[in-house]
Amino acid sequence: MGKIDIFSQLSDMKMVDYKNTLAIVSLIEVLKEKGIIGENDVSLKARELDVLAERKIKSLQKESST
Repeated sequence: MGKIDIFSQLSDMKMVDYKNTLAIVSLIEVLKEKGIIGENDVSLKARELDVLAERKIKSLQKESST
């Protein structure tokens, strides 16, 4: 793989990431505008899921070390 090909793939990945982020933000905004979710609902859920993921990782690390 040449350098140009790697840069091209990186550029494509950045565009996909941008489009996915735009879709998620748009969906969140529509849900907020329609009163389906509140202003802080997404950030609260993100924190909750992050804590659960960290606990799972720590649990798996303990299991693998024993």
